Amino acid sequence: MEQISHEHIEMTPGVLGGKPRIAGHRIAVEHIAVMYLEMEQSIEEIATNYNLSPASVHGAMAYYYEHQEEIDRHRAEGEAFVEEMRRNTPPSPLQEKLKAIRGE
Repeated sequence: MEQISHEHIEMTPGVLGGKPRIAGHRIAVEHIAVMYLEMEQSIEEIATNYNLSPASVHGAMAYYYEHQEEIDRHRAEGEAFVEEMRRNTPPSPLQEKLKAIRGE
């Protein structure tokens, strides 16, 4: 079996919650995967837009595919947490004013 190098990926406690990210940047592997798979941006677009090397973006996608289940699970847990917080947090005064202005 061929081993994939992760020289472009690092995890540091206290940086992005210890999530895997592109070395030297605060861009999580998860975010690269979303841009590539869901937003349909090319490797080159992502690299150009975030001043990354194409090799680092490819490295992030290789890491994602090797750890897809774990990364997707953490992402789903995070989204569920945010949704729960939205449901359980009363609207801010600004949100109330905007609703009043809109007639909601």
